[in-house]
Amino acid sequence: MSQPILNVTDLTMDFGGIRTLNQLDLDVHSGEIAALIGPNGAGKTTFFNCVTGIYRPTKGEVILHQPHTGKTISLVGLKPNKVTEQGLARTFQNIRLFSQMTVLENVMIGRHCRTNAFILGALLRTKATLKEEREIIEKSHEILEKVGLAQYVNEFAKNLPYGGQRRLEIARALATEPVLLLLDEPAAGMNPQETIELVTIIQEIASEGQAILLIEHDMKLVMSLSDRIFVMDYGKKIAQGSPDEIRNNPDVIKAY
Repeated sequence: MSQPILNVTDLTMDFGGIRTLNQLDLDVHSGEIAALIGPNGAGKTTFFNCVTGIYRPTKGEVILHQPHTGKTISLVGLKPNKVTEQGLARTFQNIRLFSQMTVLENVMIGRHCRTNAFILGALLRTKATLKEEREIIEKSHEILEKVGLAQYVNEFAKNLPYGGQRRLEIARALATEPVLLLLDEPAAGMNPQETIELVTIIQEIASEGQAILLIEHDMKLVMSLSDRIFVMDYGKKIAQGSPDEIRNNPDVIKAY
């Protein structure tokens, strides 16, 4: 296997006397769809929060490898916006869109970490600033086309159907040009048809080489999408392997 995009070693998180992550090791490779599963309270979202800078872990290391530049960066201690700048983007369990802004504007905001214009350039409307604005709009349209929302560009985000709002969150994350995309329960609350559409979109994104790590409770979705699955219980990793290996693992069966 190639060098991992993400390499997490000995990740531990304590809240007072409660240990929510316990010496967790995990890696994700380029072009791979990996899933992190486990019962409620297993520590999955805490893991995402530690990796993305919302929490600072008690100990352990989170290393992100940028294949385009060859750089290797430690993410521990970085603020969430700096983690995003390094190439790690995420969605959330609860939708966090700018509801009073249009679909297009929500995706354009995601491009902020990849822009170079400063306040003076924006005020003076320099050629470089105008060129960059055009590029942001073009790229945002491309991403919306990819997630099936091109027809809603001028619609307010709050007016999208629920599944569309979920896809818009993915589009905004993709706009940051991540080397690794983290999806936190992307199918939560979706009806069967919306879930089928989501699976197709995730597969298409991965087919372009995008590494993806998702948390999901829909086991049918997990088993159909994932190249590898990591299983957590009470803050520990209890198993990892292919969907077939996980399906027949006695420790996983016991945990569920």
